[in-house]
Amino acid sequence: MRTLLCFGDSNTFGTDPLHPGTRHPFDVRWTGRLATMLAPEWRVIEEGMGGRTTVFDNPLEPQRAGIHALPIILQSHRPLDCVIVSLGTNDLKELFHASPRTIAAAAGQVCATIRDYPYGGCGPAPRILLVSPIAVKPGISRSPYVGFAEDSVERSHRLAPFYRSVAEENGWLFLDAAAVAEASDADKLHMDARSHARLADAVADMLRSEFPG
Repeated sequence: MRTLLCFGDSNTFGTDPLHPGTRHPFDVRWTGRLATMLAPEWRVIEEGMGGRTTVFDNPLEPQRAGIHALPIILQSHRPLDCVIVSLGTNDLKELFHASPRTIAAAAGQVCATIRDYPYGGCGPAPRILLVSPIAVKPGISRSPYVGFAEDSVERSHRLAPFYRSVAEENGWLFLDAAAVAEASDADKLHMDARSHARLADAVADMLRSEFPG
């Protein structure tokens, strides 16, 4: 059995856009669907957290920088065959003033941490799938989730090419989530059941292609 770690933010956690603060059921969120689709060949570990960034510390949401959480997560779940990194949406918050290029570089730093971690007898390092996030929608500044200004919409649409470049430069797999899924009109930020299903399908297809047999 192969082991897959899904490391992301609230869209990996499965936040329900219709009910702020709640979570889609296991069989709705993309990680849960993926676990069902890939079983019994894969064990899927869900590691999503609302407000999680790549490397940025947010004083309004402490202990959310993904890069700081990684050593504990990697140590406790090794050995790993593949890690999906799906972060960057929260880096768009106005507090950080981060450009798409900077956000992609930060996501690359998270991936490099996974690549370079000392797995010891539980090595080698896992393969990495870098996922550029879905775009946020106009009206995000009025979302129940504080921190986004309207300029985050335009920046979110420019993330994918920079993510792809970072992935290709390092030999990591790449998937543009915005090509298959979108934020709900309800909160402009989180995926509904239909988008979760589409993302799960896209990830499953890639993993089956990259890990045959």
